[in-house]
Amino acid sequence: MTRLERPIDVARLDDEWLEADGAGGFASGTAGTARTRRYHALLLTATQPPTGRVVLVNGIEAWLEYGGRRTALTTQRYAPDLLPPDTSERMASFDTSPWPTWRYRLDDGAVLTAEVFVAKASRETVLRWRLETAAQSEAAAPVLKVRPLMSGRDYHALHHENPAFAFDAQIDGERVRWQPYGNLPAIVARSNGSYAHAPDWYRNFCYPRERERGLDGVEDLATPGVFSFDLGKGDAVIMLRAQSIHDAASTEREASGSAASRAGLLVGFEALRRASRGSRLACSADAYVVTRGDGRTIVAGYPWFTDWGRDTFIAMRGLLLANGRYEAAGAILLEWASTVSEGMLPNRFPDAGGAPEYNSVDASLWFVVAVHDYFAAANVPDAARRVLQGAVDAILDGYARGTRYEIAADPRDGLLRAGVPGVQLTWMDAKAGDWVVTPRIGKPVEIQALWINALRIAGAWDTRWRELEARASTSFAVRFVDPSTGALFDVIDVDHVESAVDRSIRPNQIFAIGGLPFALLEGDAARAVVAQVQTHLLTPMGLRTLAPSDPAYRGRYRGGVLERDGAYHQGTVWPWLLGPFVDAWLRANGDTEAQRAHARTHFVAPLLAHLDHAGFDHVSEVADGDAPHVPGGAPFQAWSLGELLRVLKRLGDPI
Repeated sequence: MTRLERPIDVARLDDEWLEADGAGGFASGTAGTARTRRYHALLLTATQPPTGRVVLVNGIEAWLEYGGRRTALTTQRYAPDLLPPDTSERMASFDTSPWPTWRYRLDDGAVLTAEVFVAKASRETVLRWRLETAAQSEAAAPVLKVRPLMSGRDYHALHHENPAFAFDAQIDGERVRWQPYGNLPAIVARSNGSYAHAPDWYRNFCYPRERERGLDGVEDLATPGVFSFDLGKGDAVIMLRAQSIHDAASTEREASGSAASRAGLLVGFEALRRASRGSRLACSADAYVVTRGDGRTIVAGYPWFTDWGRDTFIAMRGLLLANGRYEAAGAILLEWASTVSEGMLPNRFPDAGGAPEYNSVDASLWFVVAVHDYFAAANVPDAARRVLQGAVDAILDGYARGTRYEIAADPRDGLLRAGVPGVQLTWMDAKAGDWVVTPRIGKPVEIQALWINALRIAGAWDTRWRELEARASTSFAVRFVDPSTGALFDVIDVDHVESAVDRSIRPNQIFAIGGLPFALLEGDAARAVVAQVQTHLLTPMGLRTLAPSDPAYRGRYRGGVLERDGAYHQGTVWPWLLGPFVDAWLRANGDTEAQRAHARTHFVAPLLAHLDHAGFDHVSEVADGDAPHVPGGAPFQAWSLGELLRVLKRLGDPI
């Protein structure tokens, strides 16, 4: 449970909550209610799930009127950096269990609760307010006022006052419908309050997190009117949803019953659904599993990522397989199996549609690892097993023979070479314009670990891969050990120049010991790798991407796009790497109960504490390399949470 008890730490008011709708859309905001990102919204929908995301309802302005006073329940932030009104003194607590809930203490002693959740079955955002305790005086019950703040824009964009915005409202009993722009879904609200049409523009909302990222952070929002509720008569509810021209059937279903009764049904159903998931982390994991067409996929992170191949296969090991969600894992793997081309799986489907992007050397190999873990965990039907084995063989055939970007098994040593100038192929894929920050052309260390694991996995059903796996394993042990440290080079045959090596101390070498089904090194060799990584790269938030002693090290992930991309893999910490590190540490130091206890206390506990910060109940994408390791990037990242779940399972802890 995440709870902020009064007095509230002001530093935590900007920490963020997330409610996902299961199709790529979501609602998100902050504990303090002020929006700090362009992505914060109450109704952000995916028009082509999980892509085509548009923001329809950015937020609300809510207040109480009673006893001749106006009491604000939400805070807005305006340029240059004005924060009227400050509601933090009234906020008694904030809680994310079972969904974001605020409790306010009013001047006369009454307690008001405000809640928001997304009903995954219907993709509706439900807002509810109720008086938990009555006022001590005999004054009239408060009247709640709620003003929706709307746009109608791509979720990466910003909105500004313009004459094309259509304020017209269609009112039908408890249902109000707006369609601000004809090419976007309509906005439908059902409530048990009264609606007064009062069109207006609110200007110069300010989003400080966007400015920190070197982007424009000011926009204008439209408000069509105000909802009013007499809280003395019971709970106030508003249900928001996007309505396309294909939604007539769902509109008819919603028309039956009152708004209050429908909200009660959604509350009950959603509470049961979340309870069935079990733990807090399992509920959070569910946010990333979304629909794509008739199938399912995994969103790489919120608020700005969609689904990516590499992220999907890494994240599913914890989000789904460690969580016992084998059916979803199998469906996703089978969906991706059909996309193999020249031995490669796409790493990304463009948001605007079009051909998938085959621009990763490791996404296909991570697919093989995920297939192995799926086979090991689930009772896989024979037909599905044959399809997945065929996809794995097609990948290895393509890689062994040679495919895009000079990806090929080197006939001299059996290792996998890859890379051409101007293209980023490994997970260290930052690129700003034409600048590839970490090109890593040649034979990167983690690619060899993945390649050898993939060959060994496929060798279980096809003996033709065994000789190549043995040759590559022997070459790895001979060629990758740095004699000066006993640890591993990050890349050999750099730029395809034989014997050229990159001695940068990076976390990629940890995959030779942990994070994959089979370790490539053991004994003293494994301990030397783990020791170097632990000494130079380990932080409470995960592993740095470069040792601080390196001249190229960047200790802060801050600034504009160029500065952030330049630091992304040059010292910035990645929490997802903690999973492979814990695996490697246990393999190198002994997988005993005493060592597991040490790992829980020293490595995992700090990341569990992070669940109460940045993105509540989730794990951030990155953090600063320098102390105090401030989290950054996306506050909700699939593989960060997935690897935490996988390592908890590895330690035998409940998830």
